[in-house]
Amino acid sequence: MMLGQKEKLLSPADLLDKYSEGSAFYFGSPRQTLLAEGELVRLSVDGKGEDLERLPRRVADLLTGVRAGNAAEPVIVGAIPFTVNSGVRPELFVPLQTLWAGPLPESEEALAEIAGDTDRPVFAGEAAGGTFNIVSFPTESDYEAAVRKGLEQLRSGKLRKVVLSRSLRLENCPPVQTGRLLRRLAAGNTRGYTFAVPLRGQQSAAAGSGHSAGQGQGAAPASGAHTLIGASPELLVARSGQLVTANPLAGSAARSSDPAEDKRRADALLLSAKDRHEHAVVVEAVASALRPYCRKLDVPAEPSVIGTKTMWHLSTKVTGELMEPAASSLELAVAMHPTPAVCGTPTGPARTAIRELESFDRRYFTGMVGWCDAAGDGEWAVTIRCAEIGEDAVTLYAGAGIVEGSDPAAELAETSSKLKTLLLAMGMDPETGSGGGGKSV
Repeated sequence: MMLGQKEKLLSPADLLDKYSEGSAFYFGSPRQTLLAEGELVRLSVDGKGEDLERLPRRVADLLTGVRAGNAAEPVIVGAIPFTVNSGVRPELFVPLQTLWAGPLPESEEALAEIAGDTDRPVFAGEAAGGTFNIVSFPTESDYEAAVRKGLEQLRSGKLRKVVLSRSLRLENCPPVQTGRLLRRLAAGNTRGYTFAVPLRGQQSAAAGSGHSAGQGQGAAPASGAHTLIGASPELLVARSGQLVTANPLAGSAARSSDPAEDKRRADALLLSAKDRHEHAVVVEAVASALRPYCRKLDVPAEPSVIGTKTMWHLSTKVTGELMEPAASSLELAVAMHPTPAVCGTPTGPARTAIRELESFDRRYFTGMVGWCDAAGDGEWAVTIRCAEIGEDAVTLYAGAGIVEGSDPAAELAETSSKLKTLLLAMGMDPETGSGGGGKSV
């Protein structure tokens, strides 16, 4: 298949079968599925802060050059971190080959076949009976303390909202069978955005959770292959011709296995003044970022509720018609990043609070992942419900939006519920953090 060709000749299951850790990029959405293999050229990024603003122009120039040499429609794929710094930089490359298929099937039978044996943990050599440690950064009590400090800043008037996150690290664990994990995530996330991105030549979160400013635990250099993997429910932005779509999520509630209680929680979320306020702040920011690029923009007055296997979320689908010349999907994504859904508002003070209150570097968590072609079309998802997989460690991430009325214990519980997406897919018990030899610390 020629570079950039978009004939949908294969099935989504075929692309999952072809996925190879370390050399392939996978991105599945409700619209289509992409598997990018090999690397034709990688975008060089020096880690300076202004690189994010210059990124869309540099990517457009790169794709123009590649198209001139290949007479085909090239695509750039990869992930962009929450904050660009010397240790964590955009991982963007033009693949040698792009394979496309439609979206995953919706039938339970087909999805069960794609997921495979979900009773088995995804760790290789599990039968050997080894153990590994599960460590929270920060500790649960320190996370609650950070939320209380965030609430103090809200009461002082410095902030309207701040998003505070934490990580869960599985240390000295057997290798993860990434392909198996990807299949499970994809089968359980047909209405969202499932991804796997090879990370090369950078410090690994699995090797250490150091903060980019030198705070918290010290980071260690990466070795071997590392993969960013996840199942995000949130579309940052998509562009198809003149049509632009964004789907911000903010305001969440954990789901229940009891149908009546599950419905009660969804209904309560839709009526929650605290969650509706948190959601409205995000929608307002997304609309403000898109308006300069659009001749028309439709912003629904009321949110709806959407669900994943573990969470309910307030959702608003924003659509617009772009002005000519239309901005690329990456330019739109950079203009929107970071939304209050992953950072807070106002953006500057929220970023400062995150640097002060979080004890680790988020790396690619709450950044963006996706693709953009030479015509500017593409899809970018918010990098949440994700993990970084290394040779002998895995780091999972989750965050919660802190607004007036937030409760530290409830926000901690929300992050724990969000971590379930990866823990369940890995065959681990989300209540105890155990499974496959794991031991909580």
